[in-house]
Amino acid sequence: MSLEQLKAFLDKVKGDPSLQEKLKAATSREDVVGIAKEHGHEFTADKFSQLSEEELESVSGGVSVGNQGAGCGG
Repeated sequence: MSLEQLKAFLDKVKGDPSLQEKLKAATSREDVVGIAKEHGHEFTADKFSQLSEEELESVSGGVSVGNQGAGCGG
């Protein structure tokens, strides 16, 4: 349940448009954690706060998965 797992998941998201769509539909950090777990990456929602805005924006296409929660648009 590490920051490295979260970063690895975000790297996967960069190259997977269908996964990006799933994240856009997420309504909370816990939803994102569940999606990540389905794809073999385990981390806790509190790890989001350890990422920079640039790291989050680079994979989310403007979808906020940071401090405001996931799927809030951006």
